[in-house]
Amino acid sequence: MANYERPLSEVRFLTVAEVASVMRVSKMTVYRLVHGGELPAVRVGRSFRVPEQAVHDYLRDSYVETA
Repeated sequence: MANYERPLSEVRFLTVAEVASVMRVSKMTVYRLVHGGELPAVRVGRSFRVPEQAVHDYLRDSYVETA
């Protein structure tokens, strides 16, 4: 998977709403991915933050070629 060993100062975190916008899905879908362990996230208070690179990695790894 991705290299998350970068210094935290270099990691850009996205909100659930921002992830949903990038992925063109609902916020509930993002929550399901986070709770299902498919998308890593950090809990901040009552909300989640997702490393931007994790979103790109998820989309790249989920890409399906069609005929």
